[in-house]
Amino acid sequence: MKIAVIGAAGQLGSALVRELDQHQVLALTREALDVLDPVGTERVLAELAPEVVINTSAYLQVDLAEDQPDEAFRLNGTAVLHLARLSNKLGFKLVQISTDYVFGLDQTRTTPYRETDLPGPVGVYGESKLAGEGFVLAYAERHLVVRSAGLYEPIGSRKKGGNFVETMLRLGAAKKALKVVADQRSTPTFATDLARGIGQLLQAKAEGLYHLTNAGDVSWYELAQEIFRQAKLEVDLSPTTAAAYGAKARRPAYSVLDNHRAWTIGVRLRPWQDAVAAYLQARGA
Repeated sequence: MKIAVIGAAGQLGSALVRELDQHQVLALTREALDVLDPVGTERVLAELAPEVVINTSAYLQVDLAEDQPDEAFRLNGTAVLHLARLSNKLGFKLVQISTDYVFGLDQTRTTPYRETDLPGPVGVYGESKLAGEGFVLAYAERHLVVRSAGLYEPIGSRKKGGNFVETMLRLGAAKKALKVVADQRSTPTFATDLARGIGQLLQAKAEGLYHLTNAGDVSWYELAQEIFRQAKLEVDLSPTTAAAYGAKARRPAYSVLDNHRAWTIGVRLRPWQDAVAAYLQARGA
């Protein structure tokens, strides 16, 4: 299968290029293909003629999106609409990566979200990603939308300013006292695992909308505890609230995704604790 990966230098993009090596993978960095350039995007994809296009490019700065909604919607929405229409014109299957941040409006939620649950973002980033996935579902005749959460991967993390695990390891090694948000629950996911899962979904010829994260759920505070435990770092760590932390953009208090639909076709990612161990091993920690 000839697969083009847009955003190949990022966390998930680099993992996909590595994990889909049984296929003919076309690694497209921003220098090779800029999705904000519709004419150039069509020219490159027409020339390469992939069977599948996986779009991992995205505006990821959650807080900055509150001040730059136009930029967020251009990359996460308008560019995706163009890819959806282009998929029909050129005949490829479009795989769009989305996020748990399309949820969060339901403040009473305590059970994992299924694909059939009504989305409700609480910030511009989530709104823009919801727009993008909606365009794919509505316009691309052959499509797969995969929602995941809190990706972390050793390679490609610098592009988005690092990831949570790297930040914790850096601050923990500096012996700084840390306060980490304890009232937001999701399932941060090892991008290597997600890449393998996407490959399995493609092999199963999956279509439509799927949730795919590591198994289980965790708060950011609990995740930090596990990172420090596995890395054998003694850190002065204490919990705090999202309100006290004071991030510019509101985050979902609960955005755990139900992976049952993927499980029914044999696609299941390992527990988040095991994923953290695999990440630390991969980076040599």
